[in-house]
Amino acid sequence: MPTTRRTHVCRIQNHSQVSDVLDRHGWSASKLWNVANYYARQQWDESGEIPDENELKRELKAHPKYRGLHSQSSQKVLEELSEAFSSWLDSDDERDNSPGYRKRNYYDEDGNSVHEEHPRSTVTWKKRGIWHDDTHNRIRLSKGKNHKDGRDFILCEYQAPPEAELENIQQVRAVYNTGKDRWELHVVCKHEIAAESPGKKTAGVDLGICNPAAVALPGDALLYPGGSLREDKHYFEQEKYQTDGNHRPSQKAEWAREKLARRKDHFLHALSKDIVERCVKQNVGTLVVGNPSGSDEQDWGRYGNKPSNDWAYERLMNLLDYKARERGIEVEMPDEHGTSSKCSVCGHEDSDGRIERGLWKCEKCGVVAHADVNGADNIRQKALPVTPPLGDSGNGCLAQPRVIQFSRTHGFQPRATAK
Repeated sequence: MPTTRRTHVCRIQNHSQVSDVLDRHGWSASKLWNVANYYARQQWDESGEIPDENELKRELKAHPKYRGLHSQSSQKVLEELSEAFSSWLDSDDERDNSPGYRKRNYYDEDGNSVHEEHPRSTVTWKKRGIWHDDTHNRIRLSKGKNHKDGRDFILCEYQAPPEAELENIQQVRAVYNTGKDRWELHVVCKHEIAAESPGKKTAGVDLGICNPAAVALPGDALLYPGGSLREDKHYFEQEKYQTDGNHRPSQKAEWAREKLARRKDHFLHALSKDIVERCVKQNVGTLVVGNPSGSDEQDWGRYGNKPSNDWAYERLMNLLDYKARERGIEVEMPDEHGTSSKCSVCGHEDSDGRIERGLWKCEKCGVVAHADVNGADNIRQKALPVTPPLGDSGNGCLAQPRVIQFSRTHGFQPRATAK
C-alpha cells in the first residue's frame, strides 16, 4: 500500500514544565552549529574546501557541544550546516552570504558589545530518540548527555490537531514559535494511503519561474501566475536590506525574512492543493509533473539568475506528490527536457517555436498555444500510450488557458473574464 509523510503541528500542554529544558537543548543546537561552522571555516582557510557532513560528524563527535543533544539530533544539526554551505556555494547571487553564526550580539551607544545570546534553534529527534504514548498523548524525547539531571528524557504532553492521527512517527522537531513565545512540536508521521483513484484521465504539470505552474488536462488548461510571489519578494526584500543593522540583521530585517518565507510556503501549499483538487474534480488518476532539474543550473545572465535561484520547484514537486497520492492520484515525474520545443498537437520539434515568452507557434501545423501550456501538454503525453493524441486538446484551451489567480484572503480563484 502506498504511503505519504505528513507533518502535524502539536501544542505542548505542559509547556511550563518543559520549556526550560527545551530552551537548553535549543541553545545547545545553536552552540553546536557555531562550533561546526568555525571548524568548517578553518578547514576552508587551510585547504580551500568545505568539509562535508561525514567529516563534520567524524571530527566533532568527541566535542563537548556534541553531547548537548541526543546523538541523532546532533547529527541533524551538522547535516543542516552542510546543506547550508552547499546551497551557498551553488548560488550565483553575489548578495548571498555564507552560513553565519547563531548568536545575537547587543551593543551600547558606542558600538561596543555588551551582551551575547544564543537563539533557540530547532531541535530534531529521529526514531531512536522518540517514545510515543498514544494512550495519554505524550511524547518522550531523549535528552543530551550534558542535560541529564536525574531524568533521561523530556516528557511532553501534546494536543494534536483534531484531524491528525499520530502514528508511525518518523521524527519530532521542537520549534520555538517567536510570535507565540513558546515551543511547539512538529511531528512527522508516515501514513498509508487508502484513497481510491478519482478516474483514468491524465494531467500534465509544467513548473516555471514566472508562472509557477501550468496544467494541461484533456480539453482544458490552467495557468497559475506568480505575481503575488514576486510582489511579496520585492516588498520584503526591500524591508530586509533597508533595515539591516551595522553588526547583525535588525529585528525588522529578521521579521521580513521570516514573513517572506512563511508567505512563500503558504503560496506553495495553496497552489499544490488547488491543482490536486481540480484534478480530482476532473477525474484525473495520473498526474505527470515535469522535473526541471538542471534548468536552475544554467546561466541566464545577471538578471535571469536571481529569480532562478529563488525557484522552489523541488518543494512544489514534493507538495504535489504527497497531496496527490493522498487523494488516490498516481504521480510520475519524468525529465521535462525537450517539452518546450515540441508541438503538443502534431509532435513537430522546433527550437525556435517559442516566439515570445508566453507564445508558441508550430511552423508545421500552425497551432498557436501558450508556451507553458504547450510544455505541460507534452509532459502529460509522456504517460499516454499514443503520442500525440490528435484532437485530445483543442487549439482554444492551449492558446487561452483558464488563469487561476492567488489571493491571500480567498486562495486561488479563476480570473474574471473581461465583459
